[in-house]
Amino acid sequence: MSGAPAVRISIESASEKQVQEVGLDGSETYLQPLSMSQNLARLAQRIDFSQGSGSEEDEPPPGAQPRDWAAPGDAEDEEGLVKFQPSLWPWDSVRNNLRGALTEMCVLYDVLSIVKDKKFMTLDPVVQDPLPPKQNPQTLQLISKKKSLAGAAQILLKGAERLSKSVAENQENKRQRDFNSELLRLRQHWKLRKVGDKILGDLSYRSAGSLFPHHGTFEVIKNTDIDLDKKIPEDYCPLDVQIPSDLEGSAYIKVSIQKQAPDIGDLGTVNLFKRPLPKSKPGLQLSISLCHSSNDKKSQKAASEKQSPEDHLYVLEHNLHQLIREFHKQTLSSTMMPHPASAPFGHKRMRMAGPQAFDKNDISSLQPNEGLLEKIIKQAKHIFLRRRTARTIDSLASRIEDPQIQAHWSNINDVYESSVKVLITSQGYEQICKSIQLQLNIGIEQIRVVHRDGRVITLSHQEQELQDFLLSQMSQHQVHAVQQLAKVMGWHVLSFSNHVGLGPVESIGNASAITVASPSGDYAISVRNGPESGSKVMVQFPRCQCKDLPKSDVLQDSKWNHLRGPFKEVQWNKMEGRNFVYKLELLMAALTPC
Repeated sequence: MSGAPAVRISIESASEKQVQEVGLDGSETYLQPLSMSQNLARLAQRIDFSQGSGSEEDEPPPGAQPRDWAAPGDAEDEEGLVKFQPSLWPWDSVRNNLRGALTEMCVLYDVLSIVKDKKFMTLDPVVQDPLPPKQNPQTLQLISKKKSLAGAAQILLKGAERLSKSVAENQENKRQRDFNSELLRLRQHWKLRKVGDKILGDLSYRSAGSLFPHHGTFEVIKNTDIDLDKKIPEDYCPLDVQIPSDLEGSAYIKVSIQKQAPDIGDLGTVNLFKRPLPKSKPGLQLSISLCHSSNDKKSQKAASEKQSPEDHLYVLEHNLHQLIREFHKQTLSSTMMPHPASAPFGHKRMRMAGPQAFDKNDISSLQPNEGLLEKIIKQAKHIFLRRRTARTIDSLASRIEDPQIQAHWSNINDVYESSVKVLITSQGYEQICKSIQLQLNIGIEQIRVVHRDGRVITLSHQEQELQDFLLSQMSQHQVHAVQQLAKVMGWHVLSFSNHVGLGPVESIGNASAITVASPSGDYAISVRNGPESGSKVMVQFPRCQCKDLPKSDVLQDSKWNHLRGPFKEVQWNKMEGRNFVYKLELLMAALTPC
């Protein structure tokens, strides 16, 4: 066995619990093993903090091994405990820190005891920076506002600087526009095509359905008249357009109405009133002409002086524009692709004529018989009749103050028909006097009047006929106003008539009359109003108040004295009041007993 290698064997004690007590019955009571915290506290109790690590007592003897050295308080357990080396002791750093802290506290105590006597040492205070003085709240508010305004001003300045840079860049880009970009912009508004080396455009309205024979071709060329190395002007354009000489300037269609020929629509119309119609003077003439003006300033100035803004008919101009656009639309939509493909070209109704066996008369009825010139003539007649009607209403409104006439024109009209609502009222009595409301439908050669009750009257294009009709309606309004006023005042209507058959004959229409009695029946008022004769008001008093009446031998009883006597005419011109209805109200109030 001597030649065998040495084997190191480790022997450890069994981890058995120590017996604390053995009972009489032989039972054993064991001690619980210490926990890690209890074992740490047990080991900490063995440390002697009074001994220094560098003192002679702590150092091991010269010939002793480090393993044989132990703390002085471990004499009783040196046999069964492991001895620690100072360099390997885990609590060595804790002990050293505590000793250093104790040294510093001792030094601090000595310094404080010396400073307390003030013989050998004194303490001087440390000089600190002075605190800023307290400012006024208003000053702080002004400073804060100043900072806010400064920040806002800085933002505005930055924005203005960016805008100025953007404007400068845009101007620079505008100056550096090339030919292709301008050509692209021109192509967005005009029809262009390339023929060989040339770029041609179309100025005509053939694509919109125009039948004007002129080709209307213009050429687009590059502008080489400016030196690009020099400063480029603001109105520089890299391309130029060459227009034919016959298309230079401006061309327009002039439609004018002149008093030269017989009156338009001068047909055999029936006169509604007894006044004879005046003989027609040299009438009207519709003139349609194509005008062309060059770029000469003299010719433009002369053309502007000939026609004043008052003579321009804006409504007619608008209608003519609509008419020409409608004509172009019909021209474009008239040619449709045939279905089936073997059918002839043309309008859909014409293709339907074959299968339905239409004859010549049926085919001609499918075609529009009214041309463009006839439509323009109709619109011109309507516009002229509309202006004549408006002028008649305005002249009556300015000439006659009582009653008042108002016209409300409709904004939604047809090219051949317009409508206006005419109201005849009395100032201050608009709520109770709404008897006359007329709807005038102005056509091409006649005016259709619709009353409030649905009655329809057709007037011709003559201006005098419309004026006479409105005068008769204004006369009837006064009588209707008296009727409405009598209802409000409590008077009784005895008789009413729009067409009085007695008295002088009116040359314009007929006179109207009304008779009303007071609430007590003692007084009566009779009103007669005519378009030309005007108003006539008469009052009937009781017989007892008529002193100039002769006594009658027949009427002996006093009860007959309460009957009303003869009518007496009122001097209407001397009555106070702003209008007819107001004067009549004062008269009714004076005759009504309290």
